Amino acid sequence: MGYGVFIYLLIAQGEELSMDELRLPVLMGCDASVEEAQIIVFGAGFDGTATYRPGSRFGPQAMRSEFYGLETYSPVLDRDLTDIAVCDAGDLELPFGDTGSALDMIESTAAHIVRMGKKPFMTGGEHLVTLPAFKAVLEKYPDLCLLQLDAHTDLREEYLGDRLSHSSVVRRIWDITGDGRIWQMGIRSGLKEEFEWSAEGHTSLYKFDLSSSREVVAALSSKPVYLTIDLDVLDPSVMPGTGTPEPGGVSFNDLHKALCSFRDLNIVAADVVELAPRLDPSGISTAAACKVMREVLLLMGRL
Repeated sequence: MGYGVFIYLLIAQGEELSMDELRLPVLMGCDASVEEAQIIVFGAGFDGTATYRPGSRFGPQAMRSEFYGLETYSPVLDRDLTDIAVCDAGDLELPFGDTGSALDMIESTAAHIVRMGKKPFMTGGEHLVTLPAFKAVLEKYPDLCLLQLDAHTDLREEYLGDRLSHSSVVRRIWDITGDGRIWQMGIRSGLKEEFEWSAEGHTSLYKFDLSSSREVVAALSSKPVYLTIDLDVLDPSVMPGTGTPEPGGVSFNDLHKALCSFRDLNIVAADVVELAPRLDPSGISTAAACKVMREVLLLMGRL
């Protein structure tokens, strides 16, 4: 039985996870027990609706391996992973070719983490994996807001007849939340109809860069926030290892600056998605993804 399946079955049976059941290699600095953890990390390597270049299913595994290239300390945030309690619960083994079952497994996993009073942090996988995780967190936080950093609108009603697509994930979240709950930053690609639909007041969309982060933080300061980062928000010169690279993106320093501005937000859950490591043999994309992950974990942790 695969490790991810083992964890999922324990969760499905309502059992608590102990460190004896978490003896495989874990992310550096993320070796707290389930009981003491503030944040529980899990991987959701699914890319069954990839519309261009597949491969994000390998993202969580690559990030777990390459995370050891970092220090646990962030000199910009002046925080260290050793000062917060993070538990790495491994990667789910998701069924390929069965989108519904994969989404159900992700939602069950995130829901169990939330019921334990922990914050879920998910690595993807394509962006569709955000939908079930968001739904699980919404059960605890009915006023939950989505903060999306992304190159793409992800607001299509459907893609080739499929309403469950990484191209429509934010539209599906809007179906649940309605207007006034979704903030989108860095957006520079999408159908004309998507931009027009957003402009009708359905989402707060900030095009091209992350310069409006202060305005967004002010709007979300009193709300529980689900932060989702599609790594293609970065320019392809920084992040070539992603399924739908979009020229004209932000620099890593710009992304890092925006993340630092989020330090006062109440981030109750987060994900980092759309790393496709095999599309970038240099490893630069994975290194960038790991650093983004570290900074977000530090933003979520209570010192």
